[in-house]
Amino acid sequence: MKRIMERETRVAVFESENPSEIQLVKSKLEAQKITSFLNDNYMSFTTTPTANTVKVMVNLTDEKKAFAVIDKMLKETEFNPSTN
Repeated sequence: MKRIMERETRVAVFESENPSEIQLVKSKLEAQKITSFLNDNYMSFTTTPTANTVKVMVNLTDEKKAFAVIDKMLKETEFNPSTN
């Protein structure tokens, strides 16, 4: 019997500096039985030291489903992170 990987590859499906947006996305994903994780320690050369961007991560196997859920949420609501 092959041993299943204990930790799957995770990918970012949404990011925001607004905690309420992050919680909304997480709740929508969880309602669809998609486990999500928060990654607020992500830093790259394009971020500033004061940036507080949080990324919602999902397992790679859930990526397409997660994007579909988020896309549907964006279309059905007035939620628009770019207007903040």
